[in-house]
Amino acid sequence: MPIVEQLELPHADRVRFVFPHAPSIPVTVNGGMVMPAWYDIEVVELERQPDMRGVVASALELTALLEREISRGVPAERIVVAGFSQGGAMALHVGLRSPRRLAGLIGLSSYLVSSETLEDEQDPSSIGCPIFLAHGVFDPMVPIARGQASRDRLTSLGHDVSWHEYPMEHQVCMEEIEALGPWLARRLSL
Repeated sequence: MPIVEQLELPHADRVRFVFPHAPSIPVTVNGGMVMPAWYDIEVVELERQPDMRGVVASALELTALLEREISRGVPAERIVVAGFSQGGAMALHVGLRSPRRLAGLIGLSSYLVSSETLEDEQDPSSIGCPIFLAHGVFDPMVPIARGQASRDRLTSLGHDVSWHEYPMEHQVCMEEIEALGPWLARRLSL
């Protein structure tokens, strides 16, 4: 939430930010500790298939949240779905499969889940959707190669990807926020 002010969006009073929280679930890689997570991570090797039952359950919740905003009168083409790490993975997963064209998607220090099935599962309305991806060069949690592979996969499928790398670990930096603000303002026509 502190990032909202740092984005320095013009006419920010015309933007509603909704911050869903991941449910608290046991996460295998952390010894089964209950913590906020959109899905279980069984091993540190992110190249392996994630807990797809958890991904699907979280996708249903996030899709319901999108539909709620649309039912409140927010046009889909004025909605940007964003997230950090697993949240970014879910933002990409849900946004690319949405039957409604969204204004954009943001994945910070993130990756694609089920990249191999994306071509068959993505909704045609999402093709060309603007996507902002940013990643830390020294990220020990989600190696930058995973982010780059996601960027390459999305580009190969016709998506408009804006890629940014920063000398940081698994975090968000001010340079990233400064690049994100104008990108977001263009998507929302602010």
